[in-house]
Amino acid sequence: MTALKGLLPVVASAHGPEIDRLIFWVHLLMFVLLVGWGLYFVVTLFKFRRRKNPKADYHGVHSHVSTWVEIGVVIVEAVLLIGLSIPFWSRKVIALPEGDVIEVRVNAEQFAWNIHYPGPDGTFGKTDWKFFDKAANPMGIDRNDPAGQDDITTINQLHLPVGKTVLIHLSSRDMIHSFFLPEMRVKQDVIPGLNIPTWFTPTRIGQWEIACAQLCGLGHYRMRGFMTIHPPEAYEAWLAEQAVPAEAATTDDFWN
Repeated sequence: MTALKGLLPVVASAHGPEIDRLIFWVHLLMFVLLVGWGLYFVVTLFKFRRRKNPKADYHGVHSHVSTWVEIGVVIVEAVLLIGLSIPFWSRKVIALPEGDVIEVRVNAEQFAWNIHYPGPDGTFGKTDWKFFDKAANPMGIDRNDPAGQDDITTINQLHLPVGKTVLIHLSSRDMIHSFFLPEMRVKQDVIPGLNIPTWFTPTRIGQWEIACAQLCGLGHYRMRGFMTIHPPEAYEAWLAEQAVPAEAATTDDFWN
């Protein structure tokens, strides 16, 4: 929204304007309440000062204005919750995208984001921790699996195409982290033992930071990655460049 331009990070996802609209209305309500309670406090100090009321009045205030104000606040909050927040949650969080969707796996650890792409064939290969190598194979991909021979892994580098819906499967190998993409208006806790989906559609080309929004240890400040949004052709070129050649994919590669 125009009123929030310059106060929030740039919007780079399709659902971002809806999030900003909700933020605007919530903060507008908070501002009105702040001003209203501030004025009420000043009026109370003046109207019920000791000089004007030397003797206590135990009958109190007879006006029902405060009751109607409270009812109005409840109605506005109900509209924000039931009219805006819950419908958005059901459409953009509970419901998962269908059709032509790019899927990526992101595995969090202290203090890095391990990212697994299915490669040009669009199919994730099998994974097993016996193939795990922190530097060469952080996701434990079985390169002997035909579907895994072109799979790609990166550390702290998320590459996506603009204009395509992206479904990210989040997991953690140690503790609770929080996957935070401010420009995409995405923030999702990553819980050990759970596979948590989150999705969005990038609308702008650029590079932005991946942050962990959960204090996850002494090295939390170092858990910083980068998300690069490419034009579609550039993304396909990047996939082709990064894919592991099938003839080079042997189990021994991950133990030497």
